[in-house]
Amino acid sequence: MKAIVYTGTNAVELRDLPVPVAPEGWALIHVCFAGICGSDVTIFLGAHPRAKAPLVMGHEFSGHLMHDIPGLPKGSLVTVNPLLSCGACEPCRNGNSHVCKALRLLGIDRDGGMAEYAIAPIGMIVPVPEGVSAKLGAFIEPIAVAVHALHMANFRAGYSTLVFGAGAIGLATAITLRRFGAGSVTICEPNPVRLKIAQSLGFHCLQSGQDLLETLLAETNGDGYDYVFDCAGHQSVAEILPDVVKIRGIVEIIAGYKKPPTMNYQKGMFKEFSIQFTRVYTQKDFEIAARLSAQEPDYERLINYELPPEEAAKGFELLTTPTDAIKVMYRF
Repeated sequence: MKAIVYTGTNAVELRDLPVPVAPEGWALIHVCFAGICGSDVTIFLGAHPRAKAPLVMGHEFSGHLMHDIPGLPKGSLVTVNPLLSCGACEPCRNGNSHVCKALRLLGIDRDGGMAEYAIAPIGMIVPVPEGVSAKLGAFIEPIAVAVHALHMANFRAGYSTLVFGAGAIGLATAITLRRFGAGSVTICEPNPVRLKIAQSLGFHCLQSGQDLLETLLAETNGDGYDYVFDCAGHQSVAEILPDVVKIRGIVEIIAGYKKPPTMNYQKGMFKEFSIQFTRVYTQKDFEIAARLSAQEPDYERLINYELPPEEAAKGFELLTTPTDAIKVMYRF
């Protein structure tokens, strides 16, 4: 089978590998689409703490079952919750397996979905709703990240929201906020091309720059926003988070910071705002994301590059150089 393999820092290759054999409790999937995530880029750059070459990356993918499993017949279009939990640690025993102490993921800790065939635990296979394309089915995982973030923030409809970052996760979060009834959604992004895409989706957008803080405060009469979602993960954002959130508001950190940021904690004390972190998603979040994919057509608009596996290197080039790429997917 064709497989995109991470072979070392800044290097991927298309290789011919044997079709994986599904052990008991796992199923074989004929992959249709596989997306490149930010964590895949981290692997590509040689900066991921766990992923080791050679590795078939990809934890965002969709495909057709190669055999029957309980509740789903052979040929069903499915996606996969890629989390691999131990089931024995304290978080797992208490219903929080998504933050298992030994959490592993398909495509990071073992071969994933950037190949013609992949295997996954049967219990983590999620049907793609009828009418949803295979391409959008591979984007359900990023939607689940956004759904989980809103749940962790105890999001309430009607309140003002601010999103930093107009990448795939930032825009998926913004679309989900709008779907969940946000009173307003403002997006900040330094890349003018991404900002234009965000504007085309109907969001109020501001270009990040030297005067951003003053602009955000002016737009809110100095009060700030009820909910602030950091999908950028940059020091320049961390510095102004305490200023742009309302008194007793909520800051939700979704981005994975490459370097530990600094933040003014004294401002946090004065404003009594809360900081909430999010890692991945629960199975319930994933199932909700699958339903949302059938209800919200704007999600599919974020997938703006579709490549054959023969262009493996181009996919990562698009996401490591200045381009208009939001979500890049390989078509198998």
